[in-house]
Amino acid sequence: MRGWSARASEFPRSEIRVLFDRAAARPDAIRLEVGEPSFTTPEHIVAAAFEAARAGHTGYGPNGGLVTLREMLSQKVQDIDRFSTHPDNIVVTPGGMNALFSCYLALLNPGDEVLLPTPGFPNMDAMVRMLGGTPVFYPLLASDGYLPDPERLAGLIGDRTSILFINTPSNPTGAVFPAALMRDLVTLCNRHDLWLLSDEVYDELILDEQAFHTSPARYDTSDRVITVYSFSKVYAMTGWRVGYAVAPLPVADMLRKLQEPQVSCPSTISQKAAEAALSGPREPIRAMRDAYRRRFRIATATADEAGLSFVAPAGAMYMLVGVETGDRSMLQFALDLLDDHGVSVAPGSVFGPGGAGYVRISLAAGSEAIVEGLRRLAVASRMPTLVRA
Repeated sequence: MRGWSARASEFPRSEIRVLFDRAAARPDAIRLEVGEPSFTTPEHIVAAAFEAARAGHTGYGPNGGLVTLREMLSQKVQDIDRFSTHPDNIVVTPGGMNALFSCYLALLNPGDEVLLPTPGFPNMDAMVRMLGGTPVFYPLLASDGYLPDPERLAGLIGDRTSILFINTPSNPTGAVFPAALMRDLVTLCNRHDLWLLSDEVYDELILDEQAFHTSPARYDTSDRVITVYSFSKVYAMTGWRVGYAVAPLPVADMLRKLQEPQVSCPSTISQKAAEAALSGPREPIRAMRDAYRRRFRIATATADEAGLSFVAPAGAMYMLVGVETGDRSMLQFALDLLDDHGVSVAPGSVFGPGGAGYVRISLAAGSEAIVEGLRRLAVASRMPTLVRA
């Protein structure tokens, strides 16, 4: 029997999922490793999905999503992300991850280079490699508030560079890029003829009330910015799998074409739920955001009291915390932390070379779990070797 493809066999398993599976076997574990909202989907959204199913919305839909949803998303982008777009520029996908994958599939040729942040979301590295591209990491430094430096970026651009990928509010750093930086990044991409692929799935999850999310699409005059969003985190709809890309019309048309061989179309019932999320009451959405803001304040205060090093996140639902791992790998430190202290975190190594010396905690957990988890983490990170009972 033939073996696996080289692409599949070389694909590494996510270290976060390693921790996820191990923690699932411990009912007493404090779960800080995954960005899974602690809230269930608001009831009015669930009710709308039931009603849609009863009304017969159970068949195939258009490759790029229902017109009714895309029209609502056009208004959402105008109201929340503050740029104008036509519904034809919007492609609905089975989650933000599928939108990102389709963008890379549409734009990358083998050997093309993609500028990726580190620390950064690990699936981007995996996607680029899977499609034959070459990741080129640009550093996000704690001393810079985890904001990219356009001059440093310019020094990494070569003849094969085709895409600059950014993520704000950021997973895992929590950084929110200011408007002036966004303008500079668009200018950089214009100068070097690059696509700017912007992951903005946490656009409405701003923790620092003095911060504001700004999309680079506001400054796009050359049709080179593609933005990606999702219903997963803002609306606590991770399992519904609804995301969308906003792109120049030729790119949007290509993304719609690529949907057919990948997934045919996004779930019709999930799209009807997404419509209810956009048109329904905002109180449950604001309540979830406010809960994350309370947890953010509690997490930073607890980490500060425990003597842990961190940069306070301005958005998303994560915080990077510095740790001392001794001669252990980041993954081994995280596994020891779980086995000996009952706390599951995401090892920094999963976020690229810039994640060394850090772990990521998720603010999706409850406040008590965050406080106790950080206290145990502070104890563990000061111990040269974790001693098993």
